[in-house]
Amino acid sequence: LDRACRRVIIPTDRRGTDRNQRREGGVTGLSKHLDTNMTEGSIFRQLLFFSLPLLAGNFFQQCYNTVDSIVLGNFVGKAALAAVGTTTPIINTLIGLFLGLSAGIGVVISQFYGAKEEEKVGQAVQTGLLLVLLLCAVFTVVGILMVPAMLRLMATPEDVFGEAKLYLQIYFAGVSGLMLYNLGAGILRAVGDSRRPLYFLLFSAGVNTGLDLLFVAKFQWGIAGAAIATILAQLLSAVLVLGVLTFTSSSCRIRWKGMRMQKGILRNMLVVGLPSGLQLAITSFSNVFVQSYVNRFASSCMAGWAAYQKIDAFAILPMMTLSVSATTFVGQNVGAGNWNRAQKGTRMALGMATVVTVLILIPLMIWARPLCALFNQESQVLDFGVYFIRLISPFYLIANFNQIYAGALRGAGDAKMPMYIMLGSFVVFRQIYLLVTYQCFGTLLPVALGYPVGWVLCSVLLLGYYRSGKWKKRSLVGEESAYE
Repeated sequence: LDRACRRVIIPTDRRGTDRNQRREGGVTGLSKHLDTNMTEGSIFRQLLFFSLPLLAGNFFQQCYNTVDSIVLGNFVGKAALAAVGTTTPIINTLIGLFLGLSAGIGVVISQFYGAKEEEKVGQAVQTGLLLVLLLCAVFTVVGILMVPAMLRLMATPEDVFGEAKLYLQIYFAGVSGLMLYNLGAGILRAVGDSRRPLYFLLFSAGVNTGLDLLFVAKFQWGIAGAAIATILAQLLSAVLVLGVLTFTSSSCRIRWKGMRMQKGILRNMLVVGLPSGLQLAITSFSNVFVQSYVNRFASSCMAGWAAYQKIDAFAILPMMTLSVSATTFVGQNVGAGNWNRAQKGTRMALGMATVVTVLILIPLMIWARPLCALFNQESQVLDFGVYFIRLISPFYLIANFNQIYAGALRGAGDAKMPMYIMLGSFVVFRQIYLLVTYQCFGTLLPVALGYPVGWVLCSVLLLGYYRSGKWKKRSLVGEESAYE
């Protein structure tokens, strides 16, 4: 860990004045070539090389729950696959709230980093860590307690209810590992280091796969074994990333002794993170109702929907990754006062997301059935999975717009309007649409189209707002009250 932290950064202020100040007794940067100053240089190159390790990291993080589904679907059966699939909206409801708050922490850190405010970077790290430690306790208790009510709300069939409840309660008992990893990884990414979070995920994802096979296939612990494997692997990734942040001598170092929250910095983290978190949480909660409609079409449909959701989670990774990259890019450039470059980066991220999505859609449409067969080989399950993939996935091209523009707006410090637009599109409009169409037709097609219609509306509204220019304002680091 010590050898990974040897680069000296000599910061400059916004006018480029050389400060020529080094920290006494140590270096102040991240490891050589791992941090990324996005305020200068090739935009395409910076987005590409920042996104690639981030994409790989997201891929392996997604493998946690997907490996659970593959192992359970093949070694236990479609009921276990359906049980894990029906837990996804519940997990995402609480985790979405945390990820939004984590994004707020990352935006504040990236803007301080872009403005060369190294002391404020350190203060933001301490503030963010204390906030997350508090949330770990809250989310563990709330998550465990809310499981039965949420499963009932989704009209979960009795043949999968018990296993779904067991999986979720074990998962939330160990959710702190996931939360602490994402905090640490978010801190590193905010200052341009997207590689080490990848390395840790590569290792922990491999551990998760091995433990899944050991606990489920050999020990025959069933769905409990899959959940235990997941939380152990996530805890390992958290230990690794927090270890790096503890032993680094950079400005983002965690100093465990004497930690305290900075009131102004905490307020700015909540200003950006709370709207984003509420939007993600409420959107995920609305997916509980989507799942409740799917659950009305029997376990084969539920298992097919679960297979589609796992494949979908991988297919949308490029747009999600470039959204995070756009947040960091815009955050650093807004912090440096370079609004024009921030807008160019947003356009570049959108173009890159569109090209990659097209390249993904071609094999996805062709090999939909073999991909679904990874999770379960029953004919009815495969038919439903292929139906969902080929109907919904072409709309990813439209979803690119709302993801990239929302990420850019958050990076600029404007998180409220994306929240309003996404909640209106993904929650209010989608739920009205599902209620009306199901009452009128009672068939699977309008339920399956519930996601795409929300994407279309959200993309149109966000594009219009972004082009209006109303989101342009002073960066968070320009507000003295933010860190007094």
